[in-house]
Amino acid sequence: MSEHTIEALGRSRITIKDGKVISVSEPEVEYCPLFDHHRGIKELTPEIIAKNIQFRIDDFGMCTPNRQLRMKDFLSFGISEIMSTLLEENVIDSVVMVLEGCGTLIVTEPELVQGIGGRVSGLVETTPIPELIDEIGKENIVNPKTAEINQIEGIRLAISKGFKSIAVTITLASDAEEIEKLKEENPDINIYVFVVHTTKTSAEDARKLFDACDVTTGCASKHIREIGEAESIKTVGQSIPIFAHTEDGKKFLEMRLEKIGGEKPKKDNPDLPYPLV
Repeated sequence: MSEHTIEALGRSRITIKDGKVISVSEPEVEYCPLFDHHRGIKELTPEIIAKNIQFRIDDFGMCTPNRQLRMKDFLSFGISEIMSTLLEENVIDSVVMVLEGCGTLIVTEPELVQGIGGRVSGLVETTPIPELIDEIGKENIVNPKTAEINQIEGIRLAISKGFKSIAVTITLASDAEEIEKLKEENPDINIYVFVVHTTKTSAEDARKLFDACDVTTGCASKHIREIGEAESIKTVGQSIPIFAHTEDGKKFLEMRLEKIGGEKPKKDNPDLPYPLV
């Protein structure tokens, strides 16, 4: 038996057990332009969210032993797409991220980064799925016995395996502070911070996360967007902005833009307005 908790689609908290959605909370945000664009969803409700999550389970095996792990580009601009490009161009040599059934892990294949990160966001808790652990390799997982989510230990594992240019996805301000310590302890290692899943981030945490990041998504975060609009040195995206805080972050966004042939023109019909929280 496996059980997994994710936050998705307006930061609704969803529990999945043995391949079935068993609970869905009310979303914090009722509209997401990405799901409107890709799925035609104009309003997020628990019923619609449950249907979408079950579709993912049935379609590509999310949170099950049948999980499809590799995927080509999905969005023009998303964190997983950017990191995949950086791996392809040998700018980084590894990514520390999270996967259902495995927890925190190290990835070195671009299509694996995309298949993992492009399909699921906001993994809160997970339990081991032996088939996925075997496919990824126990040696690449922080704790294959528990599927622990621990990005700091993920960076330490990557360093211990000899990686020198590491990208890591984080959501917690406490992780941002610990990463600064790791950078000081390992001056010969490049650690690049990508902040994800920022909706409902507090003003204090938004400040800490932005200060520590190279790149962050705006999501529906009022505080991240306020800081990003004032301080970002490069911003891409229309309805959901992605902000670069450092020169490295700016370079990363520009590399992705070059790969996809530049940013698409703004649409004549903008996405519906939605509240920021």
